[in-house]
Amino acid sequence: MTIPFLNFKAQHDLLRDEMANAFQRVYDSNWYIMGSYLTQFEKEYAEFNQVAYTVGVSNGLDALYLALKALNIGEGDEVIVPSNTYIATALAVSYTGATPVFVEPNVDTYNIDPSNLEQAITNKTKAIMPVHLYGQACEMDEIMRIAEQHQLFVVEDNAQGHGATYNGKITGSFGHINGVSFYPGKNLGALGDAGAVTTDSPEFAERIKCLRNYGSKVKYVNEEIGHNMRLDELQASFLSVKLKHLMNFTQQRVAVAQWYNNNLQGVGDLILPKVHSDATHVYHLYVIRTKFRDELQKHLNENGIGTLIHYPIPPYLQQAYAHLGHAKGDFPIAETLADTSLSIPMWPGMTSDDVNTVGAAIRSFFNEK
Repeated sequence: MTIPFLNFKAQHDLLRDEMANAFQRVYDSNWYIMGSYLTQFEKEYAEFNQVAYTVGVSNGLDALYLALKALNIGEGDEVIVPSNTYIATALAVSYTGATPVFVEPNVDTYNIDPSNLEQAITNKTKAIMPVHLYGQACEMDEIMRIAEQHQLFVVEDNAQGHGATYNGKITGSFGHINGVSFYPGKNLGALGDAGAVTTDSPEFAERIKCLRNYGSKVKYVNEEIGHNMRLDELQASFLSVKLKHLMNFTQQRVAVAQWYNNNLQGVGDLILPKVHSDATHVYHLYVIRTKFRDELQKHLNENGIGTLIHYPIPPYLQQAYAHLGHAKGDFPIAETLADTSLSIPMWPGMTSDDVNTVGAAIRSFFNEK
């Protein structure tokens, strides 16, 4: 690819020495699980995310699952999730034995629409799981108000929203307990699988620490049936390095998004990202929409420009969820987004020339139209 969808080179060139030193420190420590580097990162991330506690775990999906389990959500319960999210959000609910209940997003922001929540609440509903999709913060004030009114828990899926805010408050700090992913492609990415749970509750934090480690707080003493879902020392050390640079990388993403906005405004039938007036967007992804999506993707690929579709099949239409009985047409906004959305290159280190090249290729496609 002339311009790949994702390129780590700029980040890795900048961080090479720091990351090598981090590896060396962990290697020389001879202690690789549940040690001082994990404790250090948990403290640093809690401070960044403006919460009392961060508990490092194996990945973002496990973070969401453990968060729900810490709330004692299980068989017979329901958890409200967006109809257009990545399937991991729903899987976390299913792992507990509970049922994911899908609601439509706002067609402009792609985030869960608070006005659709109350009609989905039943006497089985235990939690709402908003997803800060593509990096834009959800309308958290209204979501929290509805949750409080109906005595529901809120579990934020903050996999894509590191550092985004709503009314000045950072994502991952609103909910009672929240999950975050550090998958390599995320805005804060490890060099392998990694995740964390964030919360202000000491009880929830202690429960997660126990659950992630075989249900044990004291070695060989198991209080409950737990899991092996720990964040290892090496990834924690890498994340501590990258966390120091996260806001710089985020500023670069925002600059790239603004270049795209200027470059693509008024081109064809393109719909560009729209940001809620009370939210900020950290642009984990830059997603455009067009009814010619598949043709445009083919054109860009032929011109050496990488793209992805987030996400081509909504979770409720996946075979994995056929047992819920949903059919095409049940959630028309989610399906419209699935049919028209295209993610174009977005990464720290992209230059204005890179964006101009992508923009020129997109404009040439619509000029031919």
